[in-house]
Amino acid sequence: MNLTRRNLLVFAAAVGFAAGPVCAFAQEVLNVGSYPNNPPFEFKAESGNFEGFEVDIVTEAAKRAGMTVNIEGYDFQPLFAATSSKRIDVAISSITITAERLGSQSFTQPYYDSDMGIAAKTNGAVKTLADLKGKVVGVLSGSTGEKWSKENQAAQGFSDVKGYNTQQEVLLDLAAGRVDGVVSDVPGMEYAFTKMKGLAVVDRIKTGEQYGLMMTKDHPMLGKINDALTEMKKDGTMQSIHKKWFGTDAPADSSTAKEAPLPKA
Repeated sequence: MNLTRRNLLVFAAAVGFAAGPVCAFAQEVLNVGSYPNNPPFEFKAESGNFEGFEVDIVTEAAKRAGMTVNIEGYDFQPLFAATSSKRIDVAISSITITAERLGSQSFTQPYYDSDMGIAAKTNGAVKTLADLKGKVVGVLSGSTGEKWSKENQAAQGFSDVKGYNTQQEVLLDLAAGRVDGVVSDVPGMEYAFTKMKGLAVVDRIKTGEQYGLMMTKDHPMLGKINDALTEMKKDGTMQSIHKKWFGTDAPADSSTAKEAPLPKA
């Protein structure tokens, strides 16, 4: 093909024009990473699609920001590397907003308040946190439950803190007696125990934890997604999503109902 300079310029412009809509379309997709077995916050349904409280939140927030979502499954700990490396834009999985995490990640305003709890066998010897002295504690690797357990291991006298890749694995080991107690977020465990009999949350650890959408540090869509959450709180959508998945309205003074600024490191 014999291309003159003028033809080359026209060809380049045409290629640029054709590529434009493709780039714009790519920007309209919010890539989300999600732990696939954390009901009612997020889980994979029989259809293969992700469902849950946080799935509804991120989907609605993206819609209000003019975007669609693409959700991929990750174990919990790899979510942090995935946002840092920009493989995903957002991570959902009951992720607590902490000062340490804000050093390398960005978070939207919180939308759920949670405490950690001690799970144990209902017919076992562990009834309180104090009963775990000299015993093995199971935790989800990379979670705030792991951080708290390791920081308090000496003070509480845990003989070992054993990390697991999934919540299901640690709870199955609890049921099998391979760990004596599990330290994790209360809501997820209580939901799991509606199906796993013989286990219960026997004690609570007041932490003041709050969940938010974790995003790549200073992500360009952070402000728009956060504004969408504010709108969802104002118009009652957030409460509707809460009631759908938990069966009750969130307290009026909770982060599910109250607007909040972007968390700062």
